[in-house]
Amino acid sequence: MKSSYDPDDVTLLLKDITGLTEPLPAEIREARIQKGAHYCEMLPLEYKPSEQYLAAYRSALQHYAESTARATGFLAEKLYRKKGRDLVIVSLARAGIPVGILIKRYLNRKYGISCPHYAISIIRGRGIDRNAVDYILKRHDPAALQFIDGWIGKGAILTQLREALSDYPELDAELGVISDPASLTELCGTHEDILIPSSCLNATVTGLISRTFLRSDIIGPQDFHGAAFYEGLRGEDLSRDYLTQIERFFDFGASPPAAGGETGRPGPETARLIAEAYGVTDINFIKPGIGEATRVLLRRIPWRIIVNPRYASSPELLHIRELAREKSVPWEDSRVDLGNYKVAGIIKKLSDI
Repeated sequence: MKSSYDPDDVTLLLKDITGLTEPLPAEIREARIQKGAHYCEMLPLEYKPSEQYLAAYRSALQHYAESTARATGFLAEKLYRKKGRDLVIVSLARAGIPVGILIKRYLNRKYGISCPHYAISIIRGRGIDRNAVDYILKRHDPAALQFIDGWIGKGAILTQLREALSDYPELDAELGVISDPASLTELCGTHEDILIPSSCLNATVTGLISRTFLRSDIIGPQDFHGAAFYEGLRGEDLSRDYLTQIERFFDFGASPPAAGGETGRPGPETARLIAEAYGVTDINFIKPGIGEATRVLLRRIPWRIIVNPRYASSPELLHIRELAREKSVPWEDSRVDLGNYKVAGIIKKLSDI
């Protein structure tokens, strides 16, 4: 399908479902999800940022583009050492797409290689898009493929990827990410819970495409998973500008830190501690990390935002604080040690309202 990216940057192995299903407000989607519907069977109505929130995004980009570029470079170097010049980047739509593009550009500028880059869908509870995987395998050496995402929250997608690839023993089931505060992979740029500015926005920083979609009345057995293109947001699109702002801080002389230097308590354990402390029975309602807490506020109905007291005044959390203020979501110091995480979001259980 099309996007607002340069076609040379990424090939989207997605079915264009624009106009085939109506995006729904968060309140309606959340009610349906908590009654048993799967989130992939609906498209969210895209949040239109207020001017105050866009100001917070621009501030995030100004202050954290360099640290994001550094972590991206570290990840790119690890991938190059692991896969060499034959690397094929397979990013998970949609948060992985800008990461994949940046890795492709980094390796091209430093090593003069042009890695094929595909974007495919993986959906928690539904698995990976097998048609897309098969399409890539017909064209490339399986050993060259590397799956990429933006960050690891508590590890649900990493677990889903490993389960899905049990049917593809020839494929590497490791997931490369910029940030892994969950301490679940060494194939990351950092284990610190850093602010990756692209996490602040949705379609307008990921090529104007929706999150991925899978419903049998629209997606047939031979189709790729679907996504919609938001033509109406073209005037607000920041996708290419974001890439430019990060790319200008690439440092081609830096080397990744030694393995394990920043690891801490595993993310799933921290998520369980949060759930116990706040009486949450569904672990999927716990969304730890800057990226995941942002998503809760943009896409779901949040109950509260809990913050690591050491980072309560951190500029990295300004955009989250602004969203919480706009949506009247409680903001409080965490009752439990968040470990590597600077913040976490908790989804509201609608039956409690």
